[in-house]
Amino acid sequence: MVIDKELKAKNAHLKDKIEKIKVVITDNDGVLTDTGVYYSENGEELKRFSIRDGMGVERLRKHCNIETIIMTGENSSSVKSRAEKLKIEEYYLGIKKKVDVLEEVKFKNLITEENIAFIGDDVNDLEVMKLVGLSAAPADAMSYAKEVADFICEAKSGNGAFREFAELIIAFKSKN
Repeated sequence: MVIDKELKAKNAHLKDKIEKIKVVITDNDGVLTDTGVYYSENGEELKRFSIRDGMGVERLRKHCNIETIIMTGENSSSVKSRAEKLKIEEYYLGIKKKVDVLEEVKFKNLITEENIAFIGDDVNDLEVMKLVGLSAAPADAMSYAKEVADFICEAKSGNGAFREFAELIIAFKSKN
């Protein structure tokens, strides 16, 4: 396995936070997607997801035994399909107040806030970003999300931002 030594060196100040992480939660639109959505006369049809981000989910599971959870305000069948393809068993759709679901995630996974990493991009993610042990934002996230994030990805939403965040965690936690 390749470990990005430069990524690890640049983010050594996050080592203690990363070591406590047991679960990664991600927003969907603006993190796993490129913020675009295609509509037809039948309604929402397509969202674009990055294959690299999907590999990030798999690598977190394989190298760190860390599961990924999707938490989104959208109630979209494409998100459910993507979660199922990536074998993400825990996902929350149509969530308007994400901080309320955080309690359920903690209870279900027997963890505390410091064991959670979260990547988000907009105003509806801020409360959770402030509470968790490690937070991140894509390069093109809204400025207020980047202001509270512990880590700002170089990659944009839907273009490998989740993968970059996953690789950061893997660099510090992988035993391989």
